[in-house]
Amino acid sequence: MNGDNEQLRINIRIEGRAYPLNIDRKDEERHRIAAKTVNETVNKYKELFQNKDSQDILAMAAFQIALNYVELKERDDKSLFIDGLKDLNDDISDFLKEKTKV
Repeated sequence: MNGDNEQLRINIRIEGRAYPLNIDRKDEERHRIAAKTVNETVNKYKELFQNKDSQDILAMAAFQIALNYVELKERDDKSLFIDGLKDLNDDISDFLKEKTKV
């Protein structure tokens, strides 16, 4: 069996609760970083809104993380489009250089 596809059982802790997950071993760090991000975001909102209950805090943290994801996805989509335009521009420039040589 390939080591990259080896399954691993981990416990992710979010807000003090353990969530058991079965994941590919190669994805362990990604899952742990994601859990750390959730906990850091929750802690930030706990400090900002000390009188809110945990459900509100978790909802605001989830929204913040989702918003960050959407912003990154939009940025990636635009960069792919821009890269495509640059490639097209290079192709046109190369074509025109060849035409002027003739």
